[in-house]
Amino acid sequence: MDRRNLIRIGELARAANVSQRTIDYYTTIGLLEPVQRTDTNYRLYSHETIERIKRINQLKQEKYSLEEIKQYFSQLSKVIAEHDIAARLTELQLHMEKLEREAKELQPMIDKLKAKHTSSLFNRLATQSAACVEVLLTFIDKGNNHFMM
Repeated sequence: MDRRNLIRIGELARAANVSQRTIDYYTTIGLLEPVQRTDTNYRLYSHETIERIKRINQLKQEKYSLEEIKQYFSQLSKVIAEHDIAARLTELQLHMEKLEREAKELQPMIDKLKAKHTSSLFNRLATQSAACVEVLLTFIDKGNNHFMM
C-alpha cells in the first residue's frame, strides 16, 4: 500500500476524535492493526481505521465490552473470508464450465489429428490435468472434513 495514503497515529487520533493513548490501547488488545511501519518504527494506519474506531465507539455506547467488540470484528472477518472463498469457488466453477465447453468444441479437431500428434498432445495435458484433479480432490476432502466437525 502506498505510504501517502496511510496516516500516523497522531493524525488518526485527531481524525477519529480519540486520544493517541486510546489508539495505542486498541492496537495492543488487537482491535486495531497498523498496515505497516516506517523505517523509524512509526505505525501507519489506513483511512478505513477511522471508520473502525467510530464503529468501536458506537458499540461501546451500546454497552458492549471491548472483548465483545473484538469478537464482533473477528466474526465479521470470518464472514468476509467465507464470502471471498465462496466467490472464488464460483469463479472456479464458471471457469471449469468454460473449459469443458471449449474441450467439447475441440473434440472434432482432436479426432482428426493423427495418432502421433494426439499422443503428444495428451502427454502434455495429462500432467497438468492430473495436478488439477489432485488439487480438486484435496479441496473436496478438506470440505468434507470441515462439514463433519
